[in-house]
Amino acid sequence: MTTPRIAVVGHVEHVTLGRTEGIPKSGDIVHLQDARFLPGGGGGVAFAQLCRSDAEIHLFTALGRDEAGRAVEERLRAANERVHIHAARRGVDHPRVVIVVDADGHRTIIVTGSPLQPAATDPLPWSVLAGCDAVYFTGADPESLRRARAARRLVVTARRGAALRAAAVAPEVVIGSVEDPRENAPIDAYDPRPGALVLTDGPRPVRILRDGGTTLVDAPPAPDRVVGDYGAGDSFAGALTFFLAHGLSVEEGCRRAGPHGAAVLRGIDPLETQTPLVTPR
Repeated sequence: MTTPRIAVVGHVEHVTLGRTEGIPKSGDIVHLQDARFLPGGGGGVAFAQLCRSDAEIHLFTALGRDEAGRAVEERLRAANERVHIHAARRGVDHPRVVIVVDADGHRTIIVTGSPLQPAATDPLPWSVLAGCDAVYFTGADPESLRRARAARRLVVTARRGAALRAAAVAPEVVIGSVEDPRENAPIDAYDPRPGALVLTDGPRPVRILRDGGTTLVDAPPAPDRVVGDYGAGDSFAGALTFFLAHGLSVEEGCRRAGPHGAAVLRGIDPLETQTPLVTPR
């Protein structure tokens, strides 16, 4: 096929990420080691994974008015020449997030405010979505979700159940995690139901649920040591969207996306450890 066009609709947060030896306790003074800034969040990490491909990528997001918003935009626009950033402007400070990764590789996320999300009322080129081979939606605005449904394939994070109900659209895939109570609702909780509900389960097989039953896709081999687990699910989601844009089945897409989710476990910064997406043959 020709070079696919893929879009991400959703938030990008100003993330400060670093390591500690343990989770802080009351009264502790904790030093954040290896601290760095990255444009993260569900939309930002999935977008970064998609940028590691030869696809034409469009990001629909919203940015704050302050230095944090400007820093996020600068990093986003530096991705590559095939990237198009469509950003609504908000008259508020951009949300900041602090992520602490402990000695066991587990992350704790501290947020300062609700994510900034684009809306269909923003003067953005929403008509682009109708020409996309796939869209990954992690936004919150039901009308922008309806516009995303015009794409050939639509992937929606399970955290946006409220937007799905309000928009009353059925995506090809809803993606979540078995371990996250915000994401592990059964498929019959969705109305209308998606074509498939994909639930990751850490180092265990990925579950693909449909009305006819459940299919298991073996998870890729995990690294001997998990350095950091931040961004694994979002990297998997971005990779799955890429493979669905190429016309692969959900099962084959999950099989190929698994290594991309596992790759980020090798370090604390997913933008440094994500691996390239290779066009399937």
